[in-house]
Amino acid sequence: MEILKRLWHTYNSPRDSTTLSSLDTMDLGPTKNTENPVMIQFFTWDCKHPEMSWWSFFEKTVPDLESLGFTQVWLPPPHKAMSKNGQGYDAYDLWDLGEFDQKGTVPTRWGTKSELLRAVAVAKQHGIDVIIDAVLNHKLGADQRERFEVTPVDPKDRMKEIGPPRVIEGSTRFNFPGRGSKYSALKWNHNHLTGVDWDHTTKKREVYRMANKTWSSRVDDELGNYDYLLGVDIDHNHPEVVKDLLAWGNWVLQTTGGNGFRLDAIKHIDRQFLRRFIQHTRQLTNRPRLFVVAEYWSADIKRVMFWINAYGGLASFFDVPLHDNFWRASEAGPRYDLRKILANTVVSLRPKDAVTFVDNHEQIGQSLQSWVLRGFKLHAYALILLRDEGHPCVFFGDLYPNKECYDAGTASGLRTLLKIRKNVASGPVADYWEDANYIGWVRRGRGHKICAVIISNADPASSSKPHSIRMFVGKGHGQDAFKNAFAPRSAGIKLSGDGWGDFTCIRGGVAVWTLLSNIAACV
Repeated sequence: MEILKRLWHTYNSPRDSTTLSSLDTMDLGPTKNTENPVMIQFFTWDCKHPEMSWWSFFEKTVPDLESLGFTQVWLPPPHKAMSKNGQGYDAYDLWDLGEFDQKGTVPTRWGTKSELLRAVAVAKQHGIDVIIDAVLNHKLGADQRERFEVTPVDPKDRMKEIGPPRVIEGSTRFNFPGRGSKYSALKWNHNHLTGVDWDHTTKKREVYRMANKTWSSRVDDELGNYDYLLGVDIDHNHPEVVKDLLAWGNWVLQTTGGNGFRLDAIKHIDRQFLRRFIQHTRQLTNRPRLFVVAEYWSADIKRVMFWINAYGGLASFFDVPLHDNFWRASEAGPRYDLRKILANTVVSLRPKDAVTFVDNHEQIGQSLQSWVLRGFKLHAYALILLRDEGHPCVFFGDLYPNKECYDAGTASGLRTLLKIRKNVASGPVADYWEDANYIGWVRRGRGHKICAVIISNADPASSSKPHSIRMFVGKGHGQDAFKNAFAPRSAGIKLSGDGWGDFTCIRGGVAVWTLLSNIAACV
């Protein structure tokens, strides 16, 4: 019993933020490009280019990404989906990167294998690493049906059986007729799975557990047990499955030139398997600093901390609680106390494990409705890009034209923030968080790498008088003018002799003050 108590304490207690954690042990970009690393998620849910494949568009965009300071690109799942236009989260064949005629197409939604390899090679030439989206929880689009015995369970409590075992007909056999046995000889059937949700005989949708199996105990306890998510659920304890997925991890990186993984839907996957997957891939590829970021979607910091600790530094985690704070702040407007914006987040408790973000593909018309409103978007990006905690990830939809969520003003402001991060955001953070509706901070690096930031969520109609925060930016700049990168033609300010300045921001706005000599590189 005492051992169990100690294990519970280990997995549920936050470690000290100075403890060596995941981001300290992983490459956040090429070794030659390590200052102010930043990632971009290079897709939206429905993105398509009207004139070229997505991989070719990515290749064409690489020089712009480099100019903005990106060191990593997270690409959409590169494998063959269950349908021609599937995004890849409807995973059919991990070993088909757009090479074989399967599911009515040779290319994936994103393009052909050769286009992918060429785009990755160009990215590497420009000092940008590529992160592969690994969808390892489930499969969809089976080639044949089988009959097998299952036990129906309560969809709201998967540990509760709601009927006796029965024989159903399910889509569970994957033969991969287009690929055959090239790269992998495994042909999947119901023995490689733990659950399904559709019986073709009765045309009834339920959650069915394979009658001779149990759910993994090393998954999230939401809904009693969250092993099953959708499609046909992969059994990560089956020896043939484990062998195949471990081999794929090494193969996909070696084949594409990728530099790490984004792990999809980890709350549904046996964490012992995923730990082994990460360790095995790092060993086989001889990349001990291989980058890994896990998607565990929950705004509950206690749950997120449990999983961070369970992975023991093997993976960084998207800071969903921070995203949730951004969303709530955008909805509440002036009623939200900005001094609490980082409260109960991964970046505040474990900054060396946090991949920070504002929005992603899940927020637009998908299952996770928490889109950060336009009026707070740049405020949120300033908080992840211009501070020194966490590893920021920018969303394609906020930066490049698209049909789902593009706003030209947001994109322009985001470009400014990225250039500031690349050129002048350096050194530790000093906070000046003295008011519920406006907060400020300073990053004072070496030489002229200095920026003073203020964000405000006050109602612009409440007053025409701007906010002002007195902040210390360092001695030796008394004769130098500071300009606001978001209003470079407006009046500048000069510091007092002791290195302090009164920095201003319009109500509801974002202001980033830096030396006049830096402005040209930031706008």
